[in-house]
Amino acid sequence: MEIRFQNSPKETSRMNTAELRSNFLIEKLMQDDQVQLVYSHYDRVIIGGAKPVHQSVELPNHPELRADYFLERREIGIINVGGAGEVKADGELFSLDKLSCLYLGKGVKQVSFSSKDAAQPAVFYLLSAPAHATHPNRLFTKNDAQGGNMGDQATANKRTIYRYIHADGIQSCQLVMGLTILEPGSVWNTMPAHTHTRRMEAYFYFDVPAEQRVFHFMGEPTETRHLLMANHDAVVSPPWSIHSGCGTAAYGFIWGMAGENYTYSDMDAAPLADLR
Repeated sequence: MEIRFQNSPKETSRMNTAELRSNFLIEKLMQDDQVQLVYSHYDRVIIGGAKPVHQSVELPNHPELRADYFLERREIGIINVGGAGEVKADGELFSLDKLSCLYLGKGVKQVSFSSKDAAQPAVFYLLSAPAHATHPNRLFTKNDAQGGNMGDQATANKRTIYRYIHADGIQSCQLVMGLTILEPGSVWNTMPAHTHTRRMEAYFYFDVPAEQRVFHFMGEPTETRHLLMANHDAVVSPPWSIHSGCGTAAYGFIWGMAGENYTYSDMDAAPLADLR
């Protein structure tokens, strides 16, 4: 499990491209028949990927957690962006089609991932945060999620939002999680931008065509930077940073948050005219 520490706004404003990528970009998150994990000291979230192809893979424990098992003091959100798959949690089997979300609460001891068809493997994105209480395991399909259509084709940001883990959906201690799908011809997400200093955020981009890229914008509103993102890349967004993107084609992305505030709509607007 890779460990990443925090970076201050002042430090980040002086980083070159390679330094920005090494601190905030997570590449190659999905590896065949493996679980990849990155521990971020922003609100101590763990960002991960599991791609079972030819065999089942288990959620590992790591000595850095000082725990008897991964979810001893944690909760986790799991969203499948690939073919049909299954997650087994302490013997209970959950089937996840594409864009289904599974929440597993504190205290689940054994978690494994598998695909129903090796030719179309499941691709599970994972986001975990510390938990102080136990909430029930729960599965949502995209039809169960709250959200709706937003944006307009005229501004190239027509999109559909699916909210899974939040105050009015799947209950959790501090995880908030969902995803956004852009319509063909739309490329902008989360613009006008915002920050929320009470919680960090992570983005995971999917359904990005192999020859296309997404420009992910980050940094303080008056000190913006960008990262070039490929399919199945993730990015850590500090609480002081904007998080917005523009692609060379339509795409989808999973957003997830953890921190002090559990309210989805808690945002500090960064007006477009004020960005630098």
